[in-house]
Amino acid sequence: MSVFSYELNERRVAIVTIDVPGEKMNTLRDSFADDLLAVLKQGRDDNVTGMVFISGKSDNFIAGADIKMLDSAKTREDALAISELCHQAFFTLKKQPYPTVAAIHGAALGGGLEFALACDYRVCTDSDITKLGLPEVQLGLLPGGGGTQRLPKLVGIQKALEWMLTGKQVRAKQAKKSGLVNDCVPHSILERVAAEFATKGKAKASKPRLDKISQLLESNPFGRNIIFKKAQENVLKKTGGHYPAPLNIIKAVRASVELDELKAYKTEAEGFADLVMTDVSKALRGIFFATTEMKKEYKNDDVASVERTAVLGGGLMGAGIAHVSAVKAGALVRIKDVAHQGVSNAMNYSYKILSKRQKRRIMSKAELEQTMNRITGTTDYSGFKHVDMVIEAVFEDLKLKQSMVADVEQNCQDDTIFASNTSSLPIAQIAEQAKRPENVIGLHYFSPVEKMPLVEIIPHEGTSEQTIARTVNFARKQGKTPIVVKDKAGFYVNRILAPYVNEAANLLLAGEPIEKIDQALVEFGFPVGPLALLDEVGIDIGSKIAPILEKELGERFKAPSAFERMIDAKRLGRKTGRGFYSYEKKGKKVDESVYELLGITTSPRLNKQEIASRCVAQMLNEAARCLDEGIIASPRDGDIGAIFGIGFPPFLGGPFSYMDKRGASKICSELSTYATDNPVFTPAPSLMAMAEKGAKFYVTPKAQLTEVTTEETLQTEQSEAQ
Repeated sequence: MSVFSYELNERRVAIVTIDVPGEKMNTLRDSFADDLLAVLKQGRDDNVTGMVFISGKSDNFIAGADIKMLDSAKTREDALAISELCHQAFFTLKKQPYPTVAAIHGAALGGGLEFALACDYRVCTDSDITKLGLPEVQLGLLPGGGGTQRLPKLVGIQKALEWMLTGKQVRAKQAKKSGLVNDCVPHSILERVAAEFATKGKAKASKPRLDKISQLLESNPFGRNIIFKKAQENVLKKTGGHYPAPLNIIKAVRASVELDELKAYKTEAEGFADLVMTDVSKALRGIFFATTEMKKEYKNDDVASVERTAVLGGGLMGAGIAHVSAVKAGALVRIKDVAHQGVSNAMNYSYKILSKRQKRRIMSKAELEQTMNRITGTTDYSGFKHVDMVIEAVFEDLKLKQSMVADVEQNCQDDTIFASNTSSLPIAQIAEQAKRPENVIGLHYFSPVEKMPLVEIIPHEGTSEQTIARTVNFARKQGKTPIVVKDKAGFYVNRILAPYVNEAANLLLAGEPIEKIDQALVEFGFPVGPLALLDEVGIDIGSKIAPILEKELGERFKAPSAFERMIDAKRLGRKTGRGFYSYEKKGKKVDESVYELLGITTSPRLNKQEIASRCVAQMLNEAARCLDEGIIASPRDGDIGAIFGIGFPPFLGGPFSYMDKRGASKICSELSTYATDNPVFTPAPSLMAMAEKGAKFYVTPKAQLTEVTTEETLQTEQSEAQ
């Protein structure tokens, strides 16, 4: 079936509706080119005045290329052919004797925007769901359908680089202001206005709308050289050279202004083909497929939706949870804190974020006020009677959380969900004294809540399926990617994070400098180093979690006792202005006095690669244990949890993908070497079994990964504890 349906209006303008049969989204596929050429020919045969392309979908124009098509490219030549096919089709679109117009409502991303760029005119709706962009960099790619060539000519080199290097999605008004679209209109008149543009004749080339400084820089070779050099420096600083796509984007954009058209488009096509075959792009595409699959799981449209929520605790976590509940999920939110100041602080947290959006004209003042009206506060349980879900966000104290369960059961409906944001306490213990334990579940967010994409959902054995489904649905409405994990101390993310941070602390106590440890892990690919992360989370928070993990999971989770001195000295991290670093208006820097406080004399002996290897090895080993114990359902969940929860380098695909790439035998060999000095490095039994068999996480069924018995696993863990 053709993607296009063709109809002539009274002014002999062809209205071509794009509608991929049986799919929610329009995506570019192999067959798209032939269908496009056929409809363009029909327009020539009918001697049309012009042609308008409009979507038959309710919320997208063309959402991008079909990513599965890229996975079918087995060789570089296959990938090159995909780009060249797009070039050929879009050149044909551009060279029609009649004007062509893209009428855009909803998402026009990637190949969808490249299609629109090849049209003479672009008209979009002023709707909030209309977004335009070239986000291919997020998949380790560059725009391969002419985007690197056409976008700079419309909006200028600097803006085009900014959008492509970040994958930024541009809203309708910004698209109009920058010259990306010719007009921005209400949805009700989109087709009519687009048809009017189609009768205007072929569009003439126009110069980008630039300020005087940008005009000066972009109009001469010397200025352009400054732009490209600065862009490359920024890219290398931010990516550490781990991602090849941004550098290829810069090269292709440079070709668009320095080479003739044929060579410039060839530069783009060859860059695209090279990137499709890289391990980095394969890893990033794997993340895309994984998150797409996860959206289908635990989905149950038959359960009641969560429309009214309450948050217990007005601290940073509580404020962040209230924010995403009101802003993203559109729920009514009631914040309860022991003090009015706590409620006020939590509400002000949302107001500050929304005010920034208003200043950037992303939302109006009326929309800001309407959103804030959804958030109310209290110091008691008034207003809780009809709440669908209560999310607890207080400090890690089991008795306090149990008392809150009792309060919620007394003041709320019989089916109100009690969701605990605990980061380490088993949910079964929190639900131990509950009258309705089926309503109790863990819902673990990561800080800052409005930015971190992951939540862990933790049902205990008595949690009902309905509670799980309602919680998953609500987390997705909040804009989160949820993973459902087993109820055991630390769950998944904190359990693999704790030994990683502990090893960094041990290296510090052994004399490795703070900045060297953090730089080693940043160079490995983490967004921040482990000691800087401790400062962000709060050293006191880490100290409360560590004993819980040690009690439930054994000696290998014991945190260095030296950190108690930092807590006694009120050096808790960023929130107190001092931790491993000191925080001032000018920024942060290592606080040298911490060495004296901890009784450390710096004596560097390891290189950065060795430091990173030791810390990451602990994380990998614990991830393997979590899979073996069923804490996570699959390697896929483990990879997504680590990437979205703690920033494990996405270009490596996650801990399980990374272990597959390196091989279990090499991982075990490293762990065994480190274990000669410290038994906590002893390889997990399942990893050792995999090393013997040459097995991989992603190609071998989990049941075949290990023939280690439960008794053998237990014996290994007991010996480590001793």
